[in-house]
Amino acid sequence: MAKQVVPPQSHPYAFHVSGPRNFTSLNWRDLIVSSWKDANYKKTVIACFIQAVYLLELDRQEKRTQGNSLAPNWWIPFKYKFKQTLVDARDGSIFGAILEWDRSSALSELIPMRPSGAPRAVLALRGTLLKSPTMRRDIEDDLRFLAWESLKGSVRYKAALEVLKLICGKYGSNNVCIAGHSLGAGFALQVGKELAKEGIFVEAHLFNPPSVSLAMSFKSIGEKAEFVWNRLKSKLPYGSSSDAHISNDADICSGAGLKSKMPQASGSDMAKWVPYLYVNNGDYICCYYNDGGGTKGEVAAKVFVVSKEKQRFVEAHGLEQWWSSDAELHQVIHSSKLITRQLRSLYTATPSQLNS
Repeated sequence: MAKQVVPPQSHPYAFHVSGPRNFTSLNWRDLIVSSWKDANYKKTVIACFIQAVYLLELDRQEKRTQGNSLAPNWWIPFKYKFKQTLVDARDGSIFGAILEWDRSSALSELIPMRPSGAPRAVLALRGTLLKSPTMRRDIEDDLRFLAWESLKGSVRYKAALEVLKLICGKYGSNNVCIAGHSLGAGFALQVGKELAKEGIFVEAHLFNPPSVSLAMSFKSIGEKAEFVWNRLKSKLPYGSSSDAHISNDADICSGAGLKSKMPQASGSDMAKWVPYLYVNNGDYICCYYNDGGGTKGEVAAKVFVVSKEKQRFVEAHGLEQWWSSDAELHQVIHSSKLITRQLRSLYTATPSQLNS
C-alpha cells in the first residue's frame, strides 16, 4: 500500500495546506454509488493530478528526495500511483506524467475493483512554469501557440501523442483520460483531436486552455473577407458560393487555401469525442471559449464556466480554483465559435480522408 509522504509542514504546495477540503475518500460504498460519477469529484481529482505534475518538476528542480517530495500526496489519497514521467529532452524538465489506478491501495480500503467512471490511467500535462530551468522551453511553446494556434511542431506534442496511443492500446481508450492545464490543456486538446481523427476517443479534461492567438485574429479577418467575397460573387453571372471555400481549419487546408467538399458526419458520429473545458471569464487566456455562436446542432464540447467579481488574473488562470469548494460552475454552452472551428475537421471528413 502506498503511504503518504510527509513534506515540510509549512510548504504552501503541500496537499494538506493547499489541496481540496472536505473531499470524500473512496471506500467500499463507491462500488454501489461511485464518487467518480459526480462531476465535481472528477473535476477535483483530475485537477489534483495536474498539480502533481507541476510538483514533480518542482521536486526535481529543488532536489527533494522521496521522503519529502510534494507530488505523491496529490495522487495517493485518490488511490492512484505514479507510473511514468514525460520529459522534455531539450531541458530535462518533466511536463507530463502517467498515473494508474492503484489496486493494492484500493484493496487495503476494501475496494476490490475500480469504481465506475474511474479511469484506469490518466495522462496529465502541466502548463507554463515560470522557473529558470523550464521557463525558456515553456514560453517557446506558448509563443508557438500564439503564432500558429498549433503545437504540433513541439517535441512535447509528439511525446504526448505517442504515450497516449500506447496507454490506449494497453488499457483501451474507454479506460484512459487525458488532462491538462493552460499550455498543457492546449497539448491535451490537440493530441486528443489527433486520436479522434483515427477513431480513438479519449476522455479529455482541459483547464484554462489557451484561446488567444495571432492565427485566430487572422482567421477572424479572413472569415469576414470571405463573407464579403461570397456576397459579391453571388451577384456575378454564374457565381456559386458552393464551388469552393477557404478552410478555417489548418489541419485540412491545402496549399491554395481551398478545401474540397467532404461528406458530413451524422449527428451520432459528431458526438463521439466531446472534450470537457473549464474556463474562467476573468482569464483572458481562455475566456474566448465562452463566446457563443457555434454551429447549431453540433455538440462540440462541454464548457463549464466560473465567474467571480474582482478576481486577479493569477487567480482566474490558476489551477487551484478547480478544486476549491467555493467554485460555482455553470455549463453555459455546448458549442462555441472557437471550439467549433478547432474541431471542425472531425465533423466534416471521415478518418481516412483526414489521414490522407
